[in-house]
Amino acid sequence: MIDRDGIRGKLTQGRALSELTWLRVGGPADWFFQPADLEDLQEFLRRLPDDIAVFPMGVGSNLIVRDGGLRAVVIRLGRGFNGIEVEGRTVTAGAAALDAHVARKAADAGVDLTFLRTIPGSIGGAVRMNAGCYGTYTADVLRLVTLVTRDGALRQLEPEELNLRYRQSDLPEGAVLVEAVFEGPQGDPEALHARMEEQLAKRDATQPTKERSAGSTFRNPAGFSSTGRADDVHDLKAWKVIDEAGMRGARRGGAQMSEKHSNFLINAGGATAADLERLGEDVRKKVYETSGITLEWEIMRVGDPREE
Repeated sequence: MIDRDGIRGKLTQGRALSELTWLRVGGPADWFFQPADLEDLQEFLRRLPDDIAVFPMGVGSNLIVRDGGLRAVVIRLGRGFNGIEVEGRTVTAGAAALDAHVARKAADAGVDLTFLRTIPGSIGGAVRMNAGCYGTYTADVLRLVTLVTRDGALRQLEPEELNLRYRQSDLPEGAVLVEAVFEGPQGDPEALHARMEEQLAKRDATQPTKERSAGSTFRNPAGFSSTGRADDVHDLKAWKVIDEAGMRGARRGGAQMSEKHSNFLINAGGATAADLERLGEDVRKKVYETSGITLEWEIMRVGDPREE
């Protein structure tokens, strides 16, 4: 049981996570906590029993929660953790700040973090997944992160300590990232905003942005280089091998691989988490059979399956 005494944030038992993920699937979390502020988060983690797992959750943009739910306390940051400050070329952003908002505010000040504009989600997730596009990765501009460890202590880490690599990082187990500091190149604000508009138009023309999706489903096969940039410069893309396997538009229940972009898994209506995950596994199997390539999931999948 969780001790609520002295906790000022909102603690909910059995919160349905399907309401919070972009794919609109998933069972309930045992506990769901929204801290009032940094000190409240520290105190909560300090008091939390060791046998209760912690799962930090952003805006649910890159996530499948399985239908049986999550045996953990899900921590979601909100107001008080979404500030954005710019000083010179340095941008300090709360973990709950949306990537797009950070990119726009940085551009207003003549700082180029434009690669973040089309990445769905929040800064905490961008750091954790080393998000990137258009040849730039979070690791290229990240300078410092602040997190609260499982025992409630405040800790700062340099990027090198996170072991950032293609769509992966090594954050301490159970830690909650609360802030990140970036340093971007200087640029003309008008030109930076124009570039972002072009990127948005390109995204909307090629990706199913009006559908319930979670962004790219699988990592690009060429993305396993030490630099983390091969996926942006190499011809071998996940969508291409999925197409060659004949899986564009493939369906299972209410889940579908998008006709518009075959590396986007969408909830076409009434899908369960099991539908989505099984369709993804169908795609992985077919791609391996046709090309010998083993696709790796980019979408995070957590929780327990529903008991039959």
